[in-house]
Amino acid sequence: MNEEALVDAVNQIMPFGKYKGRRLFELPEPYLVWFHANGYPNGKLGQQLALMYEVKLNGLESVVRPLLRER
Repeated sequence: MNEEALVDAVNQIMPFGKYKGRRLFELPEPYLVWFHANGYPNGKLGQQLALMYEVKLNGLESVVRPLLRER
């Protein structure tokens, strides 16, 4: 995992569902837990959601927060 991939994941916009339009970093933990239990989408988005799950699971939000870009 490189820094650019982490920055992209943190700032990626959720393209569908209840939280459409929110950055993946802003998704609530229970939503990420649901994906973890039921399966992530294929491709890059699924990998990014899995990464955000790990960030939240391990309490790393304060470490990742500085990577958020201005909207």
